[in-house]
Amino acid sequence: MILCLVTDRRRLGEALGLPPERWAEALRQQVEGAASAGIDYVQVREPDLEAGDLVELVRSLIQISSARTRILVNDRIDVALAAGASGVHLKEQSILPAEVRRIAPPGFVIGCSVHGVSGVSARKSADLLIAGTVLPTASKRAVDYLDEDGLRRIVDAAAGQPVLGIGGLDVRSIPLLRASGAAGMAAVGTFIPSGGDGVSEFVQKRVTALRFALETSARRT
Repeated sequence: MILCLVTDRRRLGEALGLPPERWAEALRQQVEGAASAGIDYVQVREPDLEAGDLVELVRSLIQISSARTRILVNDRIDVALAAGASGVHLKEQSILPAEVRRIAPPGFVIGCSVHGVSGVSARKSADLLIAGTVLPTASKRAVDYLDEDGLRRIVDAAAGQPVLGIGGLDVRSIPLLRASGAAGMAAVGTFIPSGGDGVSEFVQKRVTALRFALETSARRT
């Protein structure tokens, strides 16, 4: 199954008790750890950064990533192309993937967010969909959660297109993902330690634990 780390350097830095000037370095350590453990995607979602700073950050993450890990930029096609990223992840209210295909190079990965079945049909040309919010999260409490049934409906509507769940998911959520037919999961919080040092080691262990749980669950079905 597919695993995707979604970045949030502010949340990561605050969890580690770091000052703002050290957030970017903590993020690089997080991504390096995830890549060394073989994570499939890193979605760089840092909406407060200006284009130039975001390009610089993305390039630095590409340099420390493994060949297996593909770096996607959240919604900034210009930044993704300028930085040489593997692709872009589009918000549901953003432009459609078919429009991105016209300007993107061959092999450019396009992911799209969807929040219900109605968002799937116009995004059939995307390489993957990320559906949420699946379960309650600290950052998104006043929303309608998909839960297993809602995620399954999106997976059915996608008809073979890979769908990742996002929102409140961790190792304990693997049975839900399997039951819904999802291709994997994306997450912010599950890749953030609760405090202390060793963020790279923490993320390596977390990716390994998730991969093991996903593969063990697959063998049982």
